[in-house]
Amino acid sequence: MTRATAVRAVLAVAVLLVSVFITLTMSPRLGLDLQGGTRIVLQARDTATVQADRETTDRTLEVLRQRIDSLGVSEPTLTRSGEDRIIVELPDVQDPRQAAEVIGRTAQLTFHAVEGPGTEEPADETGGTDPAPDQLTLPDEQGRQLALGTARLSGAGVEDATAGFDAQGGAGWSVSLEFRKDAGQDWKRLTGEAACHPAGDDRRRVAIVLDEKVISSPQVDPSVGCRAGLPSGATQITGSFSADEARDLALLIKGGALPVPVEIVEQRTVGPTLGAAAIDASARAALIGAAATALFITLVYRLFGALAAVALGAYGVISYAALVALGVTLTLPGLAGFVLAIGMAVDANVLVFERAREECAERPKRSLRSALTTGFQQAWSAIADSNVTTLIAAGLLFFLGSGPVKGFGVTLAIGVVASMFSALVIARALTEIAANSRFVSDYRSVNGIARPGAVRTWLVRKDPQLFRKPVRWLVVSAALVAVAVAGIVVRGVDLGVEFTGGRLVEYSTSRPVDVETARDTLTAAGFGDAEVTTAGDGDLSVRTGKLDNDGEHALRAAIAEEGGETEKVRDELIGPSLGDELRRNALIALAVAVAVQLAYLAVRFRWTFAVASVGAMVHDVILVVGAFAWLGRPVDGIFLAALLTVIGYSVNDSVVVFDRVRELWGANRRTPLDTIARRAVLQTVPRTVNTGMGALFILTALAVLGGDSLADFALALLIGIVVGTWSSVFTAVPGALALERTAKAPPPAPGKGKGKGKGKARGRAGASRRDPLDNGARV
Repeated sequence: MTRATAVRAVLAVAVLLVSVFITLTMSPRLGLDLQGGTRIVLQARDTATVQADRETTDRTLEVLRQRIDSLGVSEPTLTRSGEDRIIVELPDVQDPRQAAEVIGRTAQLTFHAVEGPGTEEPADETGGTDPAPDQLTLPDEQGRQLALGTARLSGAGVEDATAGFDAQGGAGWSVSLEFRKDAGQDWKRLTGEAACHPAGDDRRRVAIVLDEKVISSPQVDPSVGCRAGLPSGATQITGSFSADEARDLALLIKGGALPVPVEIVEQRTVGPTLGAAAIDASARAALIGAAATALFITLVYRLFGALAAVALGAYGVISYAALVALGVTLTLPGLAGFVLAIGMAVDANVLVFERAREECAERPKRSLRSALTTGFQQAWSAIADSNVTTLIAAGLLFFLGSGPVKGFGVTLAIGVVASMFSALVIARALTEIAANSRFVSDYRSVNGIARPGAVRTWLVRKDPQLFRKPVRWLVVSAALVAVAVAGIVVRGVDLGVEFTGGRLVEYSTSRPVDVETARDTLTAAGFGDAEVTTAGDGDLSVRTGKLDNDGEHALRAAIAEEGGETEKVRDELIGPSLGDELRRNALIALAVAVAVQLAYLAVRFRWTFAVASVGAMVHDVILVVGAFAWLGRPVDGIFLAALLTVIGYSVNDSVVVFDRVRELWGANRRTPLDTIARRAVLQTVPRTVNTGMGALFILTALAVLGGDSLADFALALLIGIVVGTWSSVFTAVPGALALERTAKAPPPAPGKGKGKGKGKARGRAGASRRDPLDNGARV
């Protein structure tokens, strides 16, 4: 065993031990779509006097935190998103009406001078005058009407309000008030003016108003002199309060004032059964898909394939431990990304094994260890480029995605890094240790790479002339795009509620209800615009326009009349402004994906290769969207995650092909490019097929076992992988050949992007070190 192999083995064992420890001792942080609960996104709005910036949004968040704590929700989470948005997550809350009412209460807390007793109705024209336009008449705590003056002070000036018990003075429970800066002076003036009136007079009272309701109207103490007022820190509201009444009053004063009004722009509720079912289905899909992938690569690459399967299992443990250790919230799309990454993690191993097979075929007398080392060196460029393109897609998902889709981007990025470690450290250490065994080296049928695979052998024997007329393949691709565009134009794209705004609710009923009956029932109940479809195992999915929580409660009651006991499985409410924003972000994400991939490929390859790869990527996007249009499947945030993954996969495939084209063309600069391209494609087809099979096993398991929540995600990726495999060969390569006919750039330099030259230099240096007396002269 060499020193490098020993270092890799020790590093692999250390990382695995840490990962196993984390897996056994820490629990994952589940998103609400997996554990069940309600997620509300609030948009802070400007007022005439206050701008909704970062500071006011942070203060609003703290006020909302106190309001939510009063609801008794276990472990609520509130975070600011951007400058003026607040995300509220309420685990286990299935009926968000109370929470939405408390959270969305936008009235400002205000302090008023009491002008005197009020009247129920304003006087008529013959009996008196109308009240002043700036006067407000409200009942006090006992129901007596009070005439209030203009607001002298807002709740934004309240620094703190605490309930306390005076055991020594015998005053009982009271509420102490503290005000901010200038607000303290305003409070002192207000109480000083009230103190000018005699004790017992209503005008000696100060009214504290929230939601057009007087929550307290205390008298100013007789000890306070006229115009003297009460300083901020010395203010106490006393009375016959119980402990709960004092705490509630303090909470309303301190937590009742929002610095700026807020609007609910998104609300999602997921039942606990849906999350548990998704976790169970994803776990089964992961086990079945991973087992099928491990069996497949073992059959193809024998012993080395089995060692790669062991590294694949290690990858699963490492990536899961990384998710847990970093505190990543695992969402439903993130869970799907974790499962998908298992199938894609074999890509690097397949690239290495196929390059090693080529080395063994070209130099049969070469040692197995040497061929394996060369395989890792030669495959490094393609591995790095393909993983960078996937990381670009993951980054776009994180920065431009919304809600749970961000979790998919994080999971995908962690999966890429973990798969690199699995392939380049764990799998390499295992295979190098095995390659040092004489038994493995001598018996070629055992190791799996000493002989070419069946697919490669068949292709070499047939030697199909794929690109003699490359234009015909472009015509076929153009015809497929035309069919997809026809579907988009004729059938239209069914944008999900996430992009259009509105509400989508899924119900499970104790008695089966067909769609027509449910539609008629909802029409009779006043929901004539509701779209009713089936979902899951007999569930009903109802999509409407603008619908508040009370309306949803009435809608559920109408369905319960026909279906008996009705349980809300899923609930998504998207405001029109957020729907427009998400739709705009989706288009931006696709445009940025095209631009960034083009820029990266133009730097790494020739511009012709970059344009051809991006053209194939756009071809894949149009075909996937067109297929969903023809199938009538919804296009939502999870579909966007799948589409960006398809972009990464498509570019990944094209990168592998063009990496080989660049290598062969640099070594054979006089050979026609179409011949070079044909050889490159035939050499990389085994890798494309074997990698695609690993992903297909996982996605098929997700599509069959994942239920409605993951079926569309898996379907989009299944279509994307098939068309991506096609386009990398029959769209990208013919496109590059067509572009190269007009390009004037010379062929790439020999060995560009590879390590051959450096390897030879190191070999010569090594030879000189072995014989210092040899000056290199020869005759």
